Amino acid sequence: METQKKAPRGTRKRDVPLTKDGICAKALELIDADGVEALTMRKLAAALDANPMSLYHHVPNKDAVLRGVTERVGSQFRTPEREDAPWQDRLRQLALDFRALAHRHPKLMGYSFGRADFVQPDDPFWRGLTDTLATSELSAEEVPRVAATLRAVFTGLLVSELTGALQRWSTFAGTSGPDRIEAPAPSSDVIDTMFNCALDAAIAGVENHPARTRETG
Repeated sequence: METQKKAPRGTRKRDVPLTKDGICAKALELIDADGVEALTMRKLAAALDANPMSLYHHVPNKDAVLRGVTERVGSQFRTPEREDAPWQDRLRQLALDFRALAHRHPKLMGYSFGRADFVQPDDPFWRGLTDTLATSELSAEEVPRVAATLRAVFTGLLVSELTGALQRWSTFAGTSGPDRIEAPAPSSDVIDTMFNCALDAAIAGVENHPARTRETG
């Protein structure tokens, strides 16, 4: 029986089209599985059943792929639809949705949080954050500053959670030295409570900010 020859790479019908969007979609799958550091243009081409050089007709390099992947994931974020809700409720929902997105793509988001260019003016979360704060008692001048602070708080907290640092820190007991005993690792419910505690503090800080600004102004 004659064995059917395998078609040369790049000539077989692909599950993912060789377009910029298709390349970024496949790259996200690889990142979710193995992390950003493991992604190479050669591995990406192999996953797409394409010649590595053919990828460069659509994306110039790995950095461009990562920017496309980040934009793709960012587009999944949706701002709360209840625009008539109190700003505190809208801010809480924004933060919780942002956290849920980070949990869906932890390896990508953990990498992205460490990059200054991760946040762009047209970023859905940033727009939702500034629009929400604009309905509070903050002045127009203070809105971007407070938004930047909150973004730093949320991303820092999520980095600690995604890397396991938050879970590790919460096991430290009150004693120190060689006799120190670590508590059991917290459950996901406990971590949820810790995140909400930080969110409560952030909201309270925004509520108190106008009065504090008047006192120091």
